[in-house]
Amino acid sequence: MTTLIPAKFSVDAYHKMIAAGALEDQRVELLNGELIEMPSEGAPHAGFSSDTGDYFRELLQGKAKVREGHPITIPQNDSEPQPDLAIVQQLEEVYDERHPQPKEIYLLIEFADTSLEKDLDPKAKLYAAAEIEEYWVVDLRSKVLVVHRTPSNGRYGLVQEINSGSISPLSFPNIKVSVERILKLKR
Repeated sequence: MTTLIPAKFSVDAYHKMIAAGALEDQRVELLNGELIEMPSEGAPHAGFSSDTGDYFRELLQGKAKVREGHPITIPQNDSEPQPDLAIVQQLEEVYDERHPQPKEIYLLIEFADTSLEKDLDPKAKLYAAAEIEEYWVVDLRSKVLVVHRTPSNGRYGLVQEINSGSISPLSFPNIKVSVERILKLKR
């Protein structure tokens, strides 16, 4: 029996493939050196992501940049995922030359329906290994916010599920984020 071994790519090789047009019309992201197909974005996913992006822009005006569906680069893991929302330092001139990297990221948010297992396991491990201090997954099926904090040894030390009240991002303790608004719950 033959064992199949997936091809591994570096971030540089991935960028060369993009520049050469080899990945044109393909929705993929680079995770741990492997090209992973991204599911098509349904209307609920797009609506939640867009509305939450607008909400964070209001809350963090002048404090951080909100990037929707754009890559971040994790060079040490040969990864370039495309989180639904990345709350990052305001370094526009730098981001004209490269994507944000872990030390510049305050918070990542994914909206998950069909991608829930990928967002809660390999992506959470990837972000924890890169020491991204906070990662939220909005579970669109169960209407719950899964908050990951305190990365250590490739895992988040604190993981909690919230479906009401407010939460303050670690990097912005004076900002109160309404969980009901993110989940679009009528309370």
